[in-house]
Amino acid sequence: MREGPLAGQVALVTGASRGIGAALAVELARLGAHCVLLARTQGGLEETDDAIRAVGGATTLLPFDLAKDAEKIDVIGPSLVERFGRLDVLVHAAGALGSLTPVAHIQPREWAEVAGVNMTATWRLIRTCDPPLRAAPAGRAVFLTTAQARQPKAFWGPYGATKAGMEYLVRCWAQEVEKTPLRVNLFDPGVVATKLRAKAMPGEDPKRLAQPADVAPALAALCLPGETRHGETIARLG
Repeated sequence: MREGPLAGQVALVTGASRGIGAALAVELARLGAHCVLLARTQGGLEETDDAIRAVGGATTLLPFDLAKDAEKIDVIGPSLVERFGRLDVLVHAAGALGSLTPVAHIQPREWAEVAGVNMTATWRLIRTCDPPLRAAPAGRAVFLTTAQARQPKAFWGPYGATKAGMEYLVRCWAQEVEKTPLRVNLFDPGVVATKLRAKAMPGEDPKRLAQPADVAPALAALCLPGETRHGETIARLG
């Protein structure tokens, strides 16, 4: 078992096959956590697993689609308790952009996918992870958000609206668990060179942007037992 402030703890990270989710998982492993990695792509998860093993960490892989296989989310909490006896950290880093399109042109199938990952999965993750996180000595939950959730912008309707819904659910949950040891926060990483950002802004030079590894330490800090902030939106540079 690795030493560190998260030694002996179990952390569930969604969107862990690439980008911020993958970088965070490596950081949490460095801090001692056993990382449960969830994403659609088996190959990407295996790459993250390799990176974690390179720093002496250990993982469990959960390859499935949060939107298409939503029912599988419901068994995560009980399954982790059955296997490990605990869940200490939840980070929902997965996100779906959809198309940048006028609201009047949003297609039902695309709306369902974006809402499924950004909002419905948030509800299901909270529902399945609430009991073990409340039972943990220092449970921590962090959800990645964006300025578009609070600052509407033309053509960003599906992404911004579903992230706003996610924020509302998370803030409600934070109030509901305020008298427990569980700390729940939102994290806005700002502009980062991810696949989602490249899809939204294909003309940008990703080398000029912050990289996922630059963001991971600040995000990981919200998962530590000593973190006291609760119900807040923390910006990476804030």
